[in-house]
Amino acid sequence: MDVPESGGRSGSLDAAAATQGPLPADVAARLVERGRERLDQGEPRLAAADFQRVIGHGDPSINGAALLGLGDALYRVDADADAAQAWEAATELRENASTYDAWRRLAGVRVRAGDLAGAAKAYREAERRAPPEDRAEIASRLGWLAKETGNAGAAQRYFARARGGTVLGLTHVLILVTAVISFAALSDQRLVELLWLERGAIQSGELYRLLSVTLVHGSLIHLAFNMYALWILGPIVEMAWGRWPFLGFYVLTALVASTASFLFSGFPSVGASGAVFGLVGVLMAGTRAHHPMLDRRARAIIPQLGMLVVINLAFGFAVGGIDNSAHIGGLIAGIWLGFLVPPGKVPTLRSAWQHPMGQLAQRSPLLIAAGLVGLLGVVTLGLAAGGATI
Repeated sequence: MDVPESGGRSGSLDAAAATQGPLPADVAARLVERGRERLDQGEPRLAAADFQRVIGHGDPSINGAALLGLGDALYRVDADADAAQAWEAATELRENASTYDAWRRLAGVRVRAGDLAGAAKAYREAERRAPPEDRAEIASRLGWLAKETGNAGAAQRYFARARGGTVLGLTHVLILVTAVISFAALSDQRLVELLWLERGAIQSGELYRLLSVTLVHGSLIHLAFNMYALWILGPIVEMAWGRWPFLGFYVLTALVASTASFLFSGFPSVGASGAVFGLVGVLMAGTRAHHPMLDRRARAIIPQLGMLVVINLAFGFAVGGIDNSAHIGGLIAGIWLGFLVPPGKVPTLRSAWQHPMGQLAQRSPLLIAAGLVGLLGVVTLGLAAGGATI
């Protein structure tokens, strides 16, 4: 069958689709291509008609592409069960270029349906076929599913694989470094004074103290409370946002907390409390704004954060010697970052609804960059207002 390349191409494809019997491979491929174009143009029902005409083609690669596309079209019109059947049928064909994508889509729609065991099976099949650049992301999703279903050992292994093979997360490294330096400082006052946050030192240009203050603590109890909080909250942030965003949140909220302390506290400060309050803010705002799909442990902890913030701030105002300005500064910075930056390692309700094939929530990189620049601008203005040499 001869199909012209221009002019009457669409009409010729319609005529081919209306015929009975098998389609030539080139015509079937063009129908699949047009179906994809119609999906991109927001016409899922027309796209489904193109894909359905091709289904059953003798070439597994063409048949697989048609089943994959039909599942996408059905999902767009909220026919989740039918979409899942189409993707499942694609996975049963002889291995072809669509097999990997079909397994990923099937996993996503099973998560949405609450079939976590079925989703894990589909993700494992996808992982076997995944290109190198996708394997860490799929391992992270398998880790989330294992954790959600109570298999902590498997979750740890998958998360380690997602991080590139190391079981130790940045949270644990941060706790270890902070504990070692804090223990050393507890027996050496000179080290405390070298690292703590002190107004005169900041004004003279020792800006490293904005971060080094998180590495020293006033007592073992102070250290234990902050490190316990970091142990609880840090892995949740790492799991949902990723290890490097977690570190970025910690550093940025520590900077804002220290700047607030520099402006409003008249005494030297020590401790990681400002950065810990920053992580609290990230979780409070991020989970409310983006609705990440977290495990049971995280879902049990996050609703308690608001009351813990109120209790801690009230205690800080009632008891002298507690730097509430750093707590409030870190909390506000964390709320800003949690709203600004969507989780990049777990599905959100919105992304799972819109993309069963696995795309995660996204926000404009320019918007995120502008928000981060604005936050750093606040730090710079605060330091300038306090007379710091920048």
